[in-house]
Amino acid sequence: MIPTAHIDPATMARLTARMLLDIGAVHFNAREPFTHASGNQAPTYIDCRKLISHPRIRSTLMDFLTAKVMGSAGFEAFDNIAGGETAGIPFAALVAERMALPMTYVRKKPKGYGRNARIEGEMSEGQRVLLVEDLTTDGGSKLSFVDAIRETGASCAHTAVVFYYDIFPETEPRLAEHGVALHYLCTWWDVLAEARRAQDFDNETLDTVEAFLNSPRDWTPPAA
Repeated sequence: MIPTAHIDPATMARLTARMLLDIGAVHFNAREPFTHASGNQAPTYIDCRKLISHPRIRSTLMDFLTAKVMGSAGFEAFDNIAGGETAGIPFAALVAERMALPMTYVRKKPKGYGRNARIEGEMSEGQRVLLVEDLTTDGGSKLSFVDAIRETGASCAHTAVVFYYDIFPETEPRLAEHGVALHYLCTWWDVLAEARRAQDFDNETLDTVEAFLNSPRDWTPPAA
């Protein structure tokens, strides 16, 4: 069934944050900070991949994401749903099923043998493609995937994610300059607000997380 109606975005964001907290996808630890792929340290970590193991929550969030994208981009805006390797693949499959559209996926780089392809599945010239991933930080990986899609002759003007960091001001302008609109369910700010409301973490931890979110590139771990 294609979901065509949904609750308001603010409620959707709060419920998404609650679900991510409930399944243990949100990690806050200021004393033993996490090292991200960039090499930077942070008191936050989000593991959206855990969603695939929780069918009720997974189904609800994919309904949310599908309805939100169609409500923003249009109900007949896409011909193909592409997932980014690797975390985006299951979410793209679930969204494609809901939209009753073909699904493909995009490799981070050519596989180095056979057809040496970056696109797996069938994508053809002129198709309008929605890129689906689990999350976005600064939007950098999205641009590589979008370029690979466009090299086939297809177009890609939209990307959808479950989680958007929303702490780097250049992210959405960067995507917009590349002709890509970002759609998402919730951000770190939504998670922080819900964690404070429900007291999922102690106040000291949440205060440290808030300080990081306000100035992520200047943050340093507190002294032991």
